[in-house]
Amino acid sequence: MNPEPAQQMFQLISGGLVAQSISVAAELGIADLLAHGPKATAHLATSTGVDAGKLYRLLRFLASVGVFAEDAHGAWSLTPLADLLRSEAPQSMRAGARMLGRMAAAWPRLGETVRTGQCAYTLAFGRPIFEDLAHKPEDAAIFDSAMTSFHGGETDAVLNAYSYDGIAVLADIGCGIGAMMAATLGRYPDMRGVLFDQAHVLERTAAHLQVSGVADRCSLVAGSFFEEVPPGADAYTMRHILHDWHDDQCIAILGAIRRAIPEHARLLIIETVVPTGNDPSPSKLFDMFMMALPDGLERTEAQFHTILNASGFRLTGITASASPVSVIEARPV
Repeated sequence: MNPEPAQQMFQLISGGLVAQSISVAAELGIADLLAHGPKATAHLATSTGVDAGKLYRLLRFLASVGVFAEDAHGAWSLTPLADLLRSEAPQSMRAGARMLGRMAAAWPRLGETVRTGQCAYTLAFGRPIFEDLAHKPEDAAIFDSAMTSFHGGETDAVLNAYSYDGIAVLADIGCGIGAMMAATLGRYPDMRGVLFDQAHVLERTAAHLQVSGVADRCSLVAGSFFEEVPPGADAYTMRHILHDWHDDQCIAILGAIRRAIPEHARLLIIETVVPTGNDPSPSKLFDMFMMALPDGLERTEAQFHTILNASGFRLTGITASASPVSVIEARPV
């Protein structure tokens, strides 16, 4: 039976406390300390340098929502949810929890965002998110890992849904750490990659490509995608890039690609497509993150048509995947 409306509403309005409590546990690395077996509160408190009484209450609260478990002797252990907070878990979400915790000062500014149109993150931190991260290398590294936390499961889903056959050179515009490119090159051994991002990002990209074993098949190019991108690739891809920006900024990015893209090539935009109506959809949650943090938006199919048509492209197909994202394919006109 569904909870009474008042109880349901209370659960909704107090959800931020759950999220912040998870972020604190992730920041402290509690799940990593429990990776090899249960530990008492005193041990965890000593290891993390925190107050034992307050830590116990935090863990008790998290256990009540399925994150961590306490045995009869007062020792804490991992649950399936808590396991996702381990740094080395196959689908680790620790970085995502840490990132959202560190950016939590933006959430109280959401009302001001709605009233004034100004970005909540900029209001809270004094600079737009990507400019701010350029001055915070530790947070920037966590942000990169958080993108894998949130979007890592999309990679195989996209590669299973959409064929990259016929692409000899793939350019990834706004590549981040290169996770999508590394996986794509793993599937297509004859393909080469061009990875394009800001110089401070590419320092982390290079290390990831070395670990992935595909560095010898990649070129790294630094620059601003508002100005120009490397020419001559058979396909240009962007994953979760356009949703960071307003339409006029997207048209500038797409215009730079249009100037570089050969006539035979294709543009692949990997993002959510917001469905019509008010049924639940991950895209609508992502859209709220976009509004609060980079001041962007998730788009409907019609909105993708608008920005593509304004940039010298035509939308030629949308391929859904077994994840929240689709592959929006466009061709130059």
